[in-house]
Amino acid sequence: MPYYVYILQSELDGTYYVGSTSDLGMRVARHNQGGSRYTKSKKPWKLIHSEEFENKSEALIREHQIKKRKSREYIEALARVRLPS
Repeated sequence: MPYYVYILQSELDGTYYVGSTSDLGMRVARHNQGGSRYTKSKKPWKLIHSEEFENKSEALIREHQIKKRKSREYIEALARVRLPS
């Protein structure tokens, strides 16, 4: 089962959120429905980047790498990489 690391951007204030999931479409919808404590107050969210991994472990490692950088510039560089159609 594939897992995804994703980056959302708030259309309200431009902040970013990094997460991982096995169902990308459902997870983004949940963020926009207020199903997450952190993202609830900053909706709507748009998906600006995603990466696919073979398993949850790989996705969690990548999610941690992105969060560890704590860099808006790094996230913006990732966002410039086109999302798969």
